[in-house]
Amino acid sequence: MGRRAAPAGRRSARRKHRAGPRFGLPAMVLLTVVLGAGAAMADRDGTPRDGAAAPVVERTTAGASPRPTTAEPTRPAAPDPTPPARPRTTTPAPVRSSPPKRTAAKSTGVPRSGAGTFTTARSSGAPTGDGGTLRRYRVQVEDGIEISAQEAAAEIQRILAHPRGWAAHGRGRFQLVSENADFVIRIATPDTADALCLRQGLRTHGELNCETSEGVVVNLRRWMLGSPTFAGKPEEYRHLIINHEVGHEIGIRSHMGCPGPGRLAPAMMQQIKGLHGCRSNAFPYDEDGSYITGPIVS
Repeated sequence: MGRRAAPAGRRSARRKHRAGPRFGLPAMVLLTVVLGAGAAMADRDGTPRDGAAAPVVERTTAGASPRPTTAEPTRPAAPDPTPPARPRTTTPAPVRSSPPKRTAAKSTGVPRSGAGTFTTARSSGAPTGDGGTLRRYRVQVEDGIEISAQEAAAEIQRILAHPRGWAAHGRGRFQLVSENADFVIRIATPDTADALCLRQGLRTHGELNCETSEGVVVNLRRWMLGSPTFAGKPEEYRHLIINHEVGHEIGIRSHMGCPGPGRLAPAMMQQIKGLHGCRSNAFPYDEDGSYITGPIVS
């Protein structure tokens, strides 16, 4: 029995299906050429494509301007009539010239660091004060800083015997000794003072004094220069250094704030950090023998 002829509509569909691949290959070739040309133009104009690394700004040392660093663009085989776009650049901000800052150590002759070893003052004296616990102290000065340990000990002895000090008001008795001391008062360069204070977890930033389990650490810069917030000579500021740190030594652990505008700042106030309306003051007691106090701040 012979094959029946397929309906006309079905034969037409089969022809269309067979004819499809005849025109698909040229079209795919044409699409590949167009995409390749587009990719070549993207490389030529210096603009990074998806996945390409952005320009890296190279970090330079102080005083030099940052300089953009980019990879060299890939050149296509055939020339492109379209002029390439300018590559992106980074314009560095203008650098303002200013005179270099000089540290206090350089401008004043106070050394920043020292030997880290100390000389003990070989001197002693009678106890000062008539009440409270007797505390023996010795004085040490870092080697190489051109301060006499003997002279420093004599000055500290006078400070602790001052009529407006702790001993004169029954808060303790103090005696200078060269050995068998209860605590030590050290005068050290800023770097050495920082290291000694840091052992107790205290950060002094090359500027501050501190009180440790061994005694008092005096920053040489403060001893020699005083404080920018203190209205007085360095010799008077030394009273504040010793009175404040020995105040911690006799058991006053907290710091105080300013009691009011125009009033004397307490000796237990960290006056170098700002007076907050108070007047600078180096002594625990005023001239009438009244204890100078303020609100507890820490």
